[in-house]
Amino acid sequence: MLKKIILISLVVLNATACVSSKLFQELEGKYSQLKSDYDELSLTNDSEIDLKKDLQNELNTLKQTFATVKSERDQLESDLNSLKKNYDNLNAAYAALEQNSSKVIEENSKKNRALLQQLGSKEQALALENKRLMRLEADMQERSERITELEALIATKDQAMNDLKNAISRALTDFEGKGLTVEQRDGKVYVSMENKLLFKSGSWAVNSQGRNAIVQLGNVLAENPDIAVLIEGHTDNVPFSNRGQISNNWDLSTKRATAIISILAENKAISLENLTAAGRGEYSPVDSNDTNEGKAKNRRIEVVLTPKLDEISKLLNKN
Repeated sequence: MLKKIILISLVVLNATACVSSKLFQELEGKYSQLKSDYDELSLTNDSEIDLKKDLQNELNTLKQTFATVKSERDQLESDLNSLKKNYDNLNAAYAALEQNSSKVIEENSKKNRALLQQLGSKEQALALENKRLMRLEADMQERSERITELEALIATKDQAMNDLKNAISRALTDFEGKGLTVEQRDGKVYVSMENKLLFKSGSWAVNSQGRNAIVQLGNVLAENPDIAVLIEGHTDNVPFSNRGQISNNWDLSTKRATAIISILAENKAISLENLTAAGRGEYSPVDSNDTNEGKAKNRRIEVVLTPKLDEISKLLNKN
């Protein structure tokens, strides 16, 4: 625009070459003023261009910043909506919990009290059971000690009976094979003597051979005062026919057992309280009475030697 004005002015100047100097000076002054204004405007225009560039850059930067901030704002808004939704859910849950909390607390309190009561009962029962177990353990220990003592005592008795059997066997070795046997069973020693070794048929008087055997047996028994001696008389099943002092086989078996006791009692070292006589008659046979051999075995005297069990009885009766 300014350039157009200057060109027009120059044209006018050229057209009016003959214009007065005053007018020229005025025009020159106007020209100078216009040029000055033009230069100033040129400077201003360049500044405006630079300012426009700066502003454009700032605008672009602001646009980018705005886009970033808007994206962040959108994300925050989304997060806020999520948080608000969660808050609403939590608030609803809290409201429901608050509404039911008293009931739940009361129910839980009842359950806790019931559990505590059960726990107390269980602890009390456990304490009682522990005491019972301790008593049982002590009792078991005591019984174990008694069993050990009893086993040792029985072993001692068994050994004593075995020694007694061996001593009797040695003492009566001359009579073995003559209707005399010695054996040990069930913790006892059994000395069996057939009647042919001791008596005549139907008699209870001991013959000399039998007396010698009883005396030898008595010598062994005298050295064993803790032995109970049971003398049993046995017969076969043939009825006793002689009349007089004997009424039946039972009576005969008893008299024969008593006759053995009488011989043993002659040994003053034998305690009479250890001796017992018993007649068993025909009712405890060791063989069949259908043969002569069986009847001979059934007609016998049995000496049953049993260890006195006083110590064992005391041990068993301990409280």
